[in-house]
Amino acid sequence: MSDRSEEHRSGAEEGDGGAGSSPEAGSSISDEEWAKFVQDSARGIPASAPKEPSARARMVTERLRQQEARGESPVGWRSGPSLQETQRRATRRRRLWAVIGLPVAAALAVVAMRPSLLPGDPFGAGDPEAAVSPLPAETAAPTGAPGAVDAQKPTLERPFAGSPALRWADGAAGIVVPAAAPVGTLSEAEVEKALQQSRKLLIDANLDPATLRGERPGAVLSAIEPQQKDLVSLLNAALSKPDQKHDPLSMFSRFDPRELRLVGHVVKTRGRMTFKAGEHSSVVVHADYTFVYPVTRVDGSAPAEVARTIVRRALDLEFFDPDKPNTYAFTPGRITVVRYDRDIGNSACDVYDGFLHPSFSTAGTTDEPTGGAPTGPTADPYDRSRDLADNSEKGCGVVSRT
Repeated sequence: MSDRSEEHRSGAEEGDGGAGSSPEAGSSISDEEWAKFVQDSARGIPASAPKEPSARARMVTERLRQQEARGESPVGWRSGPSLQETQRRATRRRRLWAVIGLPVAAALAVVAMRPSLLPGDPFGAGDPEAAVSPLPAETAAPTGAPGAVDAQKPTLERPFAGSPALRWADGAAGIVVPAAAPVGTLSEAEVEKALQQSRKLLIDANLDPATLRGERPGAVLSAIEPQQKDLVSLLNAALSKPDQKHDPLSMFSRFDPRELRLVGHVVKTRGRMTFKAGEHSSVVVHADYTFVYPVTRVDGSAPAEVARTIVRRALDLEFFDPDKPNTYAFTPGRITVVRYDRDIGNSACDVYDGFLHPSFSTAGTTDEPTGGAPTGPTADPYDRSRDLADNSEKGCGVVSRT
């Protein structure tokens, strides 16, 4: 608005005869009336009337027009980057990739091949056991022994290295009871109770830390039918004064805490449990499980060595219908042990002190039991396809692996 007023004044001074010119000499219009007319005309121009560009705007426009005519238009002025600029940028990006990208790509390739190089081993690749998938639960008798595995020496950090048991379940998680169903005169709930009692007996006899330390397994003894006086007497004698005829290892897994300790808190377990109708208004539960115990000496010998003992047990346990008369005397809620077989792999032969004594590759103390030489055949202690009844009279044999 101020610029336009100045232009009106410049035109009046030049005498171009516009509306802002002073009246000619001899006009009948006075100076006061002419000034009033000019002011009224100026006020009547609407604000939306087109404005002429300022001198600076005209100068910038002219300069840009001249640059465009010479082919020197600035980037962004009616066009994108020039071909030369695009090529320069691409060259800079290639140089940056050569300086930064290639070393990063090389580092990623190394990590892909050896993820354990990363701090903390976030993918667990440094621990081979982390990538081992567990086996599904056993639902039927295997047709043969487990396949061969990489020959690796067990350590305190990896006590199941080189063993088929690496893929087995941990402890009690490996003792899975089947779905209960009514059997004979027993209801589904009564069969379920029998299965759970069988499971608890297996845990207390083979996995309970106190039992493994050689303590008295009172829970198992109190669960056995007291009317089985011969069995109860035999087990009590075996626990108090073991010998060849009274061996607690026939029912329990035990290690002498003065010599050995379990490595870690895991015992590997694999097996199955089934049930069927008994002959006396009862249900008979059949349990067949193998337990793998990693142990080490407690004498502090260096380097520390890990040995494994493998124990397989097969039991038939009978539970009577409490509401039906029976020719056998029984106590409701107790377990009648019909059969109990065992097969022990990697334990000293002919040692009857009530404890398991695995063999180590290095010699231990002079008072460590060694037992006699094996007299039985060589067998794979992980082979669960064999019937234990067929091996009961073959004596202490040699294990093909531990």
